[in-house]
Amino acid sequence: MADKSSPSSDEATVNRSNHSETEGAERVAASAYRIERGGPPGNPEKRGNAAETVLWLLVILGLIVLVMQGTGYVKLFALQSKSAAIVLSVIAVALVSAAAYSYLQGLKLRAAIKRLTDQQRRKRQRVTLPAIDGETEAAPVSFTEEDEAWTEKVRFSAVIEERQRLARELHDAVSQQLFAISMTATAVSRTLEKDWERAKRQVQLIEEMASVAQSEMRALLLHLRPVHLDGKNLGQALNSLIEELKQKVPMDISLQVDPTIKLNPAAEDHLFRIAQEALSNTLRHSKADRLKIHLQQADKYVRLTFQDNGVGFDLESKRQTSYGLLTMEERVNELGGTMQLITSQGQGVIIDLWIPATV
Repeated sequence: MADKSSPSSDEATVNRSNHSETEGAERVAASAYRIERGGPPGNPEKRGNAAETVLWLLVILGLIVLVMQGTGYVKLFALQSKSAAIVLSVIAVALVSAAAYSYLQGLKLRAAIKRLTDQQRRKRQRVTLPAIDGETEAAPVSFTEEDEAWTEKVRFSAVIEERQRLARELHDAVSQQLFAISMTATAVSRTLEKDWERAKRQVQLIEEMASVAQSEMRALLLHLRPVHLDGKNLGQALNSLIEELKQKVPMDISLQVDPTIKLNPAAEDHLFRIAQEALSNTLRHSKADRLKIHLQQADKYVRLTFQDNGVGFDLESKRQTSYGLLTMEERVNELGGTMQLITSQGQGVIIDLWIPATV
């Protein structure tokens, strides 16, 4: 297997491009947030309040002029009769009353809106991200209760999907193996006295099928382990898992771990689940008797490799149909890493993962 010190220049260019696009999207999102909240640029909320105040002052001033015109204090235009002056005064008073009532109702409405806004804000959990390059203000991000509910639904859906997958695996693998063992055992009872050699071959077949079913069950049980590492780091969790498997499977498993590796808990959980999937595939399909696992620091990356001496497989056909391989690739992509799969018929399998050490 060719050594790999760092990702290629093309990959680095793509990563820089993606980073630039991400920064641009973050700037747009931060600017949109500030505009929506009434902050810079321009503070449109304050401008709206000032315009409303000026408008009300002009209306009130006009009504006062009408009242004074009707009562004779000012004479902007000539009135034809005393009754016209009285009517004009009544209309002016009515308009002033209506304006005052509308203004008070507007105050009540704004107060109600403010209460609702405050309630909505209290439901939010505010998280401030570090300031973007060139920005003087950190970009705020809000997670609402709706976001939490959506996240919980996604988590629940993932649990249901995993249960369904395990049920399919039990039916397609273990259940069929047990059924075949049962049918072969029935045949042995019929041929034991008539054809000893044939019965002997059938017993050997039962032994092989039982061994396969046992490996299938052990592989499936790996997926029932908790996602979290229960306070252990990745190296400790892998070591515990390998030591347990050594006592149960007839396979020489070696593990080498760099103790200086430090990753955040989420990245360690992902890598541990990837290791579980890789071990499960090896136990079920490889027919290998030796497996080597290496976890090491390589420059700014963490490298995790699996290498067995099993039967291997056709890479192109298996990649499209293997749920386990697809799951592993998805987890690696989520961590911003790369996954290389090297195999061919009869040549074993090498799985080579590179994860940024900063995730």
